[in-house]
Amino acid sequence: MSQKVALVTGSSRGIGKEIAIRLAKEGYNIVLNYARSKTAALEVAEQIKEIGREVLVVKANVGKVDKITEMFTQIDERFGRLDVFISNAASGVLRPIMELEETHWDWTMDINSKGYLFCAQEAAKRMEKVGGGKIVTISSLGSIRYLENYTTVGVSKAAVEALTRYLAVELAPKNIVVNAVSGGAIDTDALKHFPNREELLEDARRQTPAGRMVEPMDMVNTVMFLVSDEASMIRGQTLIVDGGRSLLM
Repeated sequence: MSQKVALVTGSSRGIGKEIAIRLAKEGYNIVLNYARSKTAALEVAEQIKEIGREVLVVKANVGKVDKITEMFTQIDERFGRLDVFISNAASGVLRPIMELEETHWDWTMDINSKGYLFCAQEAAKRMEKVGGGKIVTISSLGSIRYLENYTTVGVSKAAVEALTRYLAVELAPKNIVVNAVSGGAIDTDALKHFPNREELLEDARRQTPAGRMVEPMDMVNTVMFLVSDEASMIRGQTLIVDGGRSLLM
């Protein structure tokens, strides 16, 4: 019961995977969540075990509230506590506005926005019992500026950032700190679904003032800072990690 526990949704690959591994290295037992990639999730679990931490692997589509409830029941049964929640699971349909259908909208908003809200509710209930906790969600620059074919995801991420502000205020009396991290173009599996992937990557390579494009570890480092006690007075903020690229927009 004394060992701190962190839940990272969508942690079978990409940034979520790297965050989970870093948290394990910092001493947290880990709850790995995935929706489809069981083999990948189990591989990450083995890496965490090699670090010497306990790990619980849970399959759950966070766009469905009943699956969220089941996931937190498993967390209760295995660990009996939760100290950190990283909302990283994301999905979306990449199409022009005039080609979007209701199912595309619902799917994206359910996973990216609704899932964040109801996971945060359940996480907060557990965190309150241990005296507080940290919640960090992952956003993207499409929340504040236009990206081609990005409507559903961009709007859902704007909702995520607004929700972060509301959660930060209402969970503060429970000693729960809530923030978001927004990344620039990062060469991960998620970017492979973009029809203009190469254009985005080339832009990031040439136009980022920092002299290089953002890497997954830049996001991980920022998340870890927000999880630390040193960031306890940062509340409801979205930290942009893009090497200054958005300053030139």
